[in-house]
Amino acid sequence: MNKAYVFPGQGAQYPGMGKDLYDKSKQARQMFEKGDEILRFNITDIMFEGSDEDLRQTKVTQPAIFLHSVILAATMGNDFDPAMVAGHSLGEFSALVAAAAISFEDGLQLVYKRAMAMQKACEAEPSAMAAIIGLDDKTVEDVCQSVNEVVVPANYNCPGQLVISGSTEGVDKACEKLKEAGAKRALPLKVGGAFHSPLMEPARVELAAAINATNIDKPICPAYQNVNAKPVMNPPDIRKNLVAQLTSPILWTQTMQNMINDGAQKFIEVGPGTVLQGLVKKINNEIETESAQ
Repeated sequence: MNKAYVFPGQGAQYPGMGKDLYDKSKQARQMFEKGDEILRFNITDIMFEGSDEDLRQTKVTQPAIFLHSVILAATMGNDFDPAMVAGHSLGEFSALVAAAAISFEDGLQLVYKRAMAMQKACEAEPSAMAAIIGLDDKTVEDVCQSVNEVVVPANYNCPGQLVISGSTEGVDKACEKLKEAGAKRALPLKVGGAFHSPLMEPARVELAAAINATNIDKPICPAYQNVNAKPVMNPPDIRKNLVAQLTSPILWTQTMQNMINDGAQKFIEVGPGTVLQGLVKKINNEIETESAQ
């Protein structure tokens, strides 16, 4: 059976995440402790004992989800046998580490730099994101283009669910227009700012320097990347796509469709939560999904 392993992004965190892994596996314990050492603060204390609010700190959220996902994949040993991998936004870094394209240490350092660069970009300009429910992609794209502010489609999550991103004013105006166009809901998201939009350009430049200085190897299987939804094996292409990801939309619907067309028979979500399994089912409800154990 062709298994596709998928790795979640920001928003999947929850209090106590990773504690069961830490308690039951010596390998996991060593990796979590290595994570504390690399980050130079005890992120494990926040993951295992912190509140929702503690976990929402940018410097915590992204590395916490990365650690949970990557360590879970590592503890699966030979049971981790992907025909293909993909990750949603931040999850792309987890996927590439799990598929041996990037080392654990380098991956965690990149994710932490990414989180801090994104935080800085968010603080530079008032910005926002909103989930648009119940409209086709083309309508959302057209409305975004019609608004005379920075606002773009950011996450193509599944048919009928697209997240928009941009300046606070741009997102507000687009939400009003999208409701008029028939959106069932236009929900502001609790995020730091306009991820996957042109407003992340300062973060992209900062992260590009770190990505370009990081060793990237050929992964053990094709990695389907967010910016083009296509399978990639070539390290220079992986690098280029990772750099572009911060200011480009996440083509998740297209990625899942391509993986299914390329023979994926079961999707296994590796990391906190079950959000990605829900999205897969909305894209194709006949595909088998499960959480990694």
